[in-house]
Amino acid sequence: MQERHVEHNAPLAPLTTFRLGGPATRLVTATTDEEVIAAVRAADEAGTPLLIIGGGSNLVIGDKGFEGTALRIATSGFSLDGTSLELAAGENWSDAVARTVEAGLAGVECLAGIPGSAGATPIQNVGAYGQEVATTITEVVAYDRRAGETVTIPGEECGFSYRHSRFKADPDRFVVLRVRFALEDAGGLSAPLKYPETARALGVEAGDRVPAAIARKTVLALRAGKGMVLDAADHDTWSAGSFFTNPILTEAEHAAFLQRVQDRLGPDVAPPAFPAGDGLVKTSAAWLIDRAGFTKGYGSGPARISTKHTLALTNRGAATTEDLLALAREVRDGVHAAFGVTLVNEPVTVGVSL
Repeated sequence: MQERHVEHNAPLAPLTTFRLGGPATRLVTATTDEEVIAAVRAADEAGTPLLIIGGGSNLVIGDKGFEGTALRIATSGFSLDGTSLELAAGENWSDAVARTVEAGLAGVECLAGIPGSAGATPIQNVGAYGQEVATTITEVVAYDRRAGETVTIPGEECGFSYRHSRFKADPDRFVVLRVRFALEDAGGLSAPLKYPETARALGVEAGDRVPAAIARKTVLALRAGKGMVLDAADHDTWSAGSFFTNPILTEAEHAAFLQRVQDRLGPDVAPPAFPAGDGLVKTSAAWLIDRAGFTKGYGSGPARISTKHTLALTNRGAATTEDLLALAREVRDGVHAAFGVTLVNEPVTVGVSL
């Protein structure tokens, strides 16, 4: 490990999209898979706590920072062979999506504009606008800290579900090095559009295909309108995107929820509901937040709800992590009091919890 890649008492806030959090005892920046593995092994052998940082778009780091080694994965590598794509973990995800669309391939075009690195996509099973990476990932190459070796995990063994995977379930075991995808050559057209908002914006029906470049451009415009495309000058994008996941309810929980909605808002109000498999129903976190009284721009302090989207909590420029967490708790507790549903944070918390 070259010393130029190592910093001590290193600020972490600039490495996160929230721009929040204290320093790390030690920050290692790795630009090759070998450097990643060497840094992980060194930390594990020394019994040093290890924090993996990619694009920093899904991290809430405590104000005290991180006592241990923070490893910033800055590897690069974009390889396209026909419809097979391999990305190094440190590749910028949004840029990679743009390159696949330029190549005329479909499968991830509706995941345009999502901040962060490619290595984070299988961990969170990143998804938006009717697509998620679980449908295109064929293999994940990772360093298995428990076995002390590099392993290749087939997509079907990644345990993908809504914003979840085996990597998220066991966060201290695997460090993602490379992600492989199977895309589709549909003659420059997109995959069939699944998300109603996208189809409406394009003036087509759900299930239709459009030019992939047009689908990408439309999704970018939709995301920008919600403050979900990074812009340093726009504090609505000083966030982690969606702060809470959409709740998935059992039939009994959903029935109780509907009764709470009727009691609070009247019999004619129908909250969003989507089948989630095995008798489960997914509803909208953004709808819950808004209907519980936390509207766009809510808050009077340095951490507030985005002025563009109720699902994004933002740093208005002078916030601390505690400011953000106080707002998150207020929203979570307010939604529970109103509707009996407990929201769960989507970003990973480091040294703090909701």
